[in-house]
Amino acid sequence: MGGGGSTRRVTFEADENENITVVKGVRLSDSLIDRMKEPSSGRSPRSSGAVNNEELKKRIAEELALERARRDSEAQKRRLKQEQMFVRDEFGKLLERERISSNEHLTRAILRERAATEEERQKAQRFAKQLEEKDRELKKHDAYYKEQLARLEERVKPF
Repeated sequence: MGGGGSTRRVTFEADENENITVVKGVRLSDSLIDRMKEPSSGRSPRSSGAVNNEELKKRIAEELALERARRDSEAQKRRLKQEQMFVRDEFGKLLERERISSNEHLTRAILRERAATEEERQKAQRFAKQLEEKDRELKKHDAYYKEQLARLEERVKPF
């Protein structure tokens, strides 16, 4: 074709938009034609003259839409994860406040119970002292009356 003394005549032409180069006089193998027809991501649009501009734009738009959807999905996942962490933190704070409130309530109840128990104990001590005082008083009266009875019996004996 171009080197080695080939005698075949080859001409090159361009279409009206100068997008496609037409090569005349070159025989292409079937495998090369098939490869040119297949969409390939490795080749550039200029090297494969078979790529349509509209199709390329459509493919790029689809890929951009997929990428945008993927980014939106990832952003939504991040927001969801942040919201879950926020809810978990708020729930933890709520549980902590409830625990503290419950502990305070329980502590107040225990202190009230201790105060009531102490009051009962002091009351019992006062009653015990009053009882002992009454008992001493009664014993004193008993001794006095026994002494008076003994004196009376001593006076009555001679009669």
